[in-house]
Amino acid sequence: MVKVESRSLSRTVPLTAELTPYLETDIEARVPGYVERVLVDRGSSVRRGQLLLQLSAPEMGSQTSAAEAALHEAEAEASQAEAQAAGIASTYARLEEAAKTPGAVAGNELLQAQKQNEAASALIQSRKAAVDTATERLKAARAMEAYLRIVAPFDGVISDRLVHPGMMVDAGGHQPLLKLKQVSHLRLVVPVPETYVGAVTRGKAVVFHVPAHPGKSYTGTIARVPQSLDERSRSMMVELDVLNTSGTLAPGMYPTVDWPVSSQGDVLLVPTTSVVTTTQRTFVIASTNGHARWIDVRKGAASGDSVTVRGQLEAGQLVVKRASDEIREGSPLR
Repeated sequence: MVKVESRSLSRTVPLTAELTPYLETDIEARVPGYVERVLVDRGSSVRRGQLLLQLSAPEMGSQTSAAEAALHEAEAEASQAEAQAAGIASTYARLEEAAKTPGAVAGNELLQAQKQNEAASALIQSRKAAVDTATERLKAARAMEAYLRIVAPFDGVISDRLVHPGMMVDAGGHQPLLKLKQVSHLRLVVPVPETYVGAVTRGKAVVFHVPAHPGKSYTGTIARVPQSLDERSRSMMVELDVLNTSGTLAPGMYPTVDWPVSSQGDVLLVPTTSVVTTTQRTFVIASTNGHARWIDVRKGAASGDSVTVRGQLEAGQLVVKRASDEIREGSPLR
């Protein structure tokens, strides 16, 4: 004899999902040029900031040199203006001091010196502004030249290579040179039917399997819940974070997810062997005053070696563990 159990039953349903990269991008050129070197190929693992491609554009070097020359010229003119202003300021200071003696300096002469001093100061400001402009132009030229070095924006794996040395590439022409995907961190996109969205809990771990590795289980964590259903499929596209530390998973795989589904409230469970099914009825054999009594039940979901049942049963009630219709109703039980 065994007791009828009462507990909240948690079960899972298989859902087909898809693994996608956590990050992916097409590597494109930001400036036009010729491909000089390709340092990676399909399948190459790269780190953030690693050099992937080297482009060549000689005219950019000329533009940078011209910007440097313009800066040097502007700095020289600023230095000359400062020297001239220093001489004019000295002359004005002497005249201003001499003017303190009545009749020593004509008023018009002092006024002219003052205007020349103000003009010299204004010229210095103009020359400094020209130096600032030339500096910014040089920075812009060097930044454009730096774009000839194409580096990885994040850690990942090169999934495709579309260029070779000697090719001419354009900027902003939607001409991808390489395709980069992050595979150490993946997204598991699970279309959860409307019936099961009530069991979605952010942060919960979920088990899944992939056909490429039968018998092996992986785990993902529910991370992003859109809180909206697709109008056609009536499913919610829930995303799980998967850390692919072993490298055995790949984007594009279609895993089977053991999606957890909780039952509403407590249910009654008995061993599977306690339920007898004949052509006429489905029942368990309970003990009433030490004698067998057949109680009709309806079977529900299985949970391991037990099965949920509905009928005139109560939690803790004793039933025969290995029942059969050979145990007739009213037979004594021990």
